[in-house]
Amino acid sequence: MIQFGTGGWRAIIGDGFTRLNIQRVAAALGRRIQRERESEKEICIGYDRRFLSREAAIWFSEAIAAEGVKVDFVNLSAPTPQIMYTVKSWNLPYGAAITASHNPAIWNGVKLFTRGGRDALQEITDEIQAEANGMAGDEIKTILFEQGLADGRIVYVDPRDDYLDSILAQIDTAAIRKHRPRIVLDPMYGVSLTGLLTILYSCRCDIDVIHDTHDAFFGRRLPAPTVDTLADLQRQVQDHNANIGIATDGDADRLGVIDEQGRYVSANEILVLLYYYLLKYKGWKGAAVRNVATTHLLDRVAEKFGEKCVEVPVGFKHISAGMQQYDALIGGESSGGLTVRGHIFGKDGLYAASLLVEMLSVTGKPLSRLVRDIFDEFGELHVAEHDWPLTPENKAEVQKRVFDNHELPDYDKSVCRVSYEDGCKVYFDGAWVIIRFSGTEPRVRIFAEDGTVEGAEALVKLTAEFLGLK
Repeated sequence: MIQFGTGGWRAIIGDGFTRLNIQRVAAALGRRIQRERESEKEICIGYDRRFLSREAAIWFSEAIAAEGVKVDFVNLSAPTPQIMYTVKSWNLPYGAAITASHNPAIWNGVKLFTRGGRDALQEITDEIQAEANGMAGDEIKTILFEQGLADGRIVYVDPRDDYLDSILAQIDTAAIRKHRPRIVLDPMYGVSLTGLLTILYSCRCDIDVIHDTHDAFFGRRLPAPTVDTLADLQRQVQDHNANIGIATDGDADRLGVIDEQGRYVSANEILVLLYYYLLKYKGWKGAAVRNVATTHLLDRVAEKFGEKCVEVPVGFKHISAGMQQYDALIGGESSGGLTVRGHIFGKDGLYAASLLVEMLSVTGKPLSRLVRDIFDEFGELHVAEHDWPLTPENKAEVQKRVFDNHELPDYDKSVCRVSYEDGCKVYFDGAWVIIRFSGTEPRVRIFAEDGTVEGAEALVKLTAEFLGLK
């Protein structure tokens, strides 16, 4: 069955991710567009470098064009945020990207976007999911892709320049040119390289690149920029005496960072650094939006500047909604995705990377020093996160104990409150722990935050042992 999660619909290639299911989703979306009587019955479709992505984009186009929707087909693999930006700038009702983001190479999927360039809300994907799952194969109309090109129902487009120019227009290129940082880029065999090179070469940066070939197996590693996957980038930063190492995930909507000393800088630290930079150095105003599994250090920064920090469920669609509702300055999550007011409502690894390089150039401080300055001013908070695979039986057991019976371990901290809004989050004074099922894979995740790394790890360990997770 087709099932949308927090990051779109994802499934294993050849199992759930099949031509028939792809065209079911496309047909359901096409019929929705027709029912909405949009003046513009048009969609932008892009794809990443995964196995079958281009073919899947073609199959998707053949089905949705047959429903009377014009297809703007991005004919080169492209970052997901580029597709979102195009939906926004062209004022299209919908967009789609064929990608499974940071999932293993055997997965692929579809992300859907709505007007304004934001992730489709759950009520929309729920309706598309239900209609697609109820659709028999013989109900799906298709046209040949070549016929669609010939009669104008499908057109090739290249919106790359508009997207990259929009990022260049929003960053301090003069400051970067003056500082001229040395950068090592790791696109993780994904789609960010051309865009990042264009932006950073325009700013006269010195750049070295690793893992830049097209490899649908991502070098047999998970295409997620985490402390476990960036050992090569850490070595290259030190070998090249670089100011920073920047990695992006498979579809370039998230990033990972290595400082000048070769240390992995967590996504939580990056989010806090950029919020602080925008408030203090650029003089901007506005709230921050984070999900339930993201650092509360962001709250401390917001309070210092007379702003607020809004907590939302996991899933960037909730951050996007919070950004819009509160006219927030920044929104992000601990998995490495963030957005800034004035760009798009979705996460963008290329924009975040560009802003980080600007921050280094404007402040003139090494990244390690900037992190230390934050801890000195606001105190240290560290997040630990671990996940475990689940069988249906395991999941049912965790569901029963935690979410039905509200069972919890005996923590050695005083519990302030417990929330079940998204997972089970236990709040302590200066710390927290959360248990939640992944929205993209059959796994359970436990995150915790405390004043020390050891304290955060201990919270995760105690919770995992209580649940029998090994």
